[in-house]
Amino acid sequence: MQVFRKLEEVPAGFGPTILSVGNFDGVHRAHRHVIRVIADRAHSNGNKSMAVTFDPHPTRILRPDVAIKLITPIDAKLRLLEAAGLDTVLVLPFTRDLSLMRPVDFARDVLGRTLKAHEIHEGFNFHFGHKAEGNVQRLTEMGREFGFDVVVYQPMKLRGHVVSSSEIRQLIGAGKVSRARALLGRPFSILGTPGRGRGYGHKYTVPTINFARYEELVPGNGVYITRIRVGSECFDSVTNVGVRPTFGPDSFAIETHVLDFHPIELTAETPLELIFFKRLRDEVKFPSTDALREQIGKDVQRTRQFFKHASHLARASSGTGSGD
Repeated sequence: MQVFRKLEEVPAGFGPTILSVGNFDGVHRAHRHVIRVIADRAHSNGNKSMAVTFDPHPTRILRPDVAIKLITPIDAKLRLLEAAGLDTVLVLPFTRDLSLMRPVDFARDVLGRTLKAHEIHEGFNFHFGHKAEGNVQRLTEMGREFGFDVVVYQPMKLRGHVVSSSEIRQLIGAGKVSRARALLGRPFSILGTPGRGRGYGHKYTVPTINFARYEELVPGNGVYITRIRVGSECFDSVTNVGVRPTFGPDSFAIETHVLDFHPIELTAETPLELIFFKRLRDEVKFPSTDALREQIGKDVQRTRQFFKHASHLARASSGTGSGD
């Protein structure tokens, strides 16, 4: 997938394109549905399929006091957009100047002249330009003048929830990672590196890994069934997100107890991916470390049962179960 990091990187004569403009935070089911349509239409017409997105997220410039935590920071978002099948992504640096651009100027100069849009696919509530004055109705009118068609999508609903980035953020923040998984179409995960904490050293020889400080969205405090990818290896795990109250003064950490662990040499740069499957319980303060150790044993047992059941389901759905 080709990535342009600013408008000036788009070569002269680029296009024509079939594209969508948006934040695409989470690259969830509804996003991927639109992307599949764009990719299919572009390939059948000999056009380029494209997403136009922004970095940083516009709220961090326009409303820094309430800036949202991202489901997918930019690197993770680009990886998911590529997996969804796009040819190209334009990442526009979101600045005050860009926020002041009139909708008609954005439609004419960016979408029409530079990207040579043939079709633009957007959700029904899409807004753009200064003070979000542009909407799909105005974009459709502009398209008649600037030479592109506009395809509008109604909201996608699943299990009583609208599939949207804001809904998914609320679910994850509340610890409801199983419900968020349904809307995302995959488990929620975070990418990072090892951090200092209990069990951290030049080499890990104990089955506990702490995440380095992570500034984006994480599930609400609690204990979760997870899977951790350490470099190229993957382990089932139990993760505590929270302040570890049993061990004295509050100290926020994302701490993962790794099942069936073997010693791995880690550095501060070793890539980690932590994948959240299910919330087990709230984080609580135990009267002693022995009581905590006993509870961890129960958490581990439930986690093993979860993955055993998931493995049986996977074999059955693939037709490799033994049967009767």
